[in-house]
Amino acid sequence: MHVRAAVPDDAAAIATVHVRSWKAAYPGLIPDSYLDALQPEHRLGMWQEVLETTALPRQGTLVLEDDTRSADPATSGSRGRLLAGFASFGPSRDDDADPDLVAELYTLYLDPDRWGRGGATRLMDEVVAQMRAAGFTAATLWVLGTNAHARRFYENRGWRPDGASKVHDWQAFVATDVRYGVPLV
Repeated sequence: MHVRAAVPDDAAAIATVHVRSWKAAYPGLIPDSYLDALQPEHRLGMWQEVLETTALPRQGTLVLEDDTRSADPATSGSRGRLLAGFASFGPSRDDDADPDLVAELYTLYLDPDRWGRGGATRLMDEVVAQMRAAGFTAATLWVLGTNAHARRFYENRGWRPDGASKVHDWQAFVATDVRYGVPLV
């Protein structure tokens, strides 16, 4: 597997991984009715827009691509290979952070079929390297407060909760996110 910058033609595969990951990671954490209704086409437009407005090296999306060809067009990246995961990042969107110095990990998702194989760590390492190369001195991320699995993953890689939290109203449910941070220098 290798990591590369995402391109607009990856949008459909990213949307598929995004939805598959939510459906596998969040049962019991957010309402099942919300998860059941999720479809990749609901996320496609958002990902098309995100990928068309990429501004690397300071903002963008990286994908984890399997070295094998994908027979399923829904999970096939722009190069015809299986897209196993993705992460997006950019300047912090938080009011209490300097976006010139603090990066934010916006998303990091792996296809559930690829969990536990080291791909998420590889993707995280590449994102952090990209943030450093872009000149950021610190990074933050927001994670669902009840998502113990994700929180453990971040903590095992040096990220720490910084005490900030926010209520996120998804219309169909309300959840509390907690912020984690890590120095990049």
